Amino acid sequence: MTRTIFIGDVHGCAEELDALLEECGYRKGDRVVLVGDLVAKGPDSAGVVRRARKRRLLAVRGNHDEHVLRWRAGKMPEGKKLKREHKQVLETLEDEDWEYLESLPLHLHIPELNVRVVHAGLVPGVPLKEQKPELMLNLRSITPDGEPSKKLEDGAPWASLWKGPELIIFGHDALRGVQRHPHAIGLDSGCVYGRRLTAYVLPEARFYSVEAKRVYMEL
Repeated sequence: MTRTIFIGDVHGCAEELDALLEECGYRKGDRVVLVGDLVAKGPDSAGVVRRARKRRLLAVRGNHDEHVLRWRAGKMPEGKKLKREHKQVLETLEDEDWEYLESLPLHLHIPELNVRVVHAGLVPGVPLKEQKPELMLNLRSITPDGEPSKKLEDGAPWASLWKGPELIIFGHDALRGVQRHPHAIGLDSGCVYGRRLTAYVLPEARFYSVEAKRVYMEL
């Protein structure tokens, strides 16, 4: 079975990505899957995307990846202001980098591992074909009334309510940090906020992490 390294939100932290792959003992033949938010907030979004495309890393689209793609395509709502961290991405990515970002799916199925990768989450009890893209990119919680929410404080982590049968590996939720639920694993450990970059490796079922070089943005 192919050794697969799943990596949490990199957010432009290219040096930490290199360090984490070394920490995992990355070698030729390993499969690497990024759980989205390759870009924005950190120091080197272009470096992350170039590493990903040149090494042919797999990835799903995160909400910040989607955000800069919408800006580039002129699809943002009128009056919306471009944040500095997104402006930096728009100024530094090359055409090949944009092609790579545009190719990223919202979710990725790895059948031999019974794993599905998505950036933010899936609503428990909703068939995959009925899942809303906006929630795949932004979901955090399920309210006491059973409604999906983008907000941390609105209820229980969606992943705690996910019943399988697939194992979902996701990111996006830096405030909650690494999450370990029976059928879902969250890997956003807030590297860009000065914490750690985390990987989960199958089939060995082992976590690896490296410390951030510094605080790039306040949480």
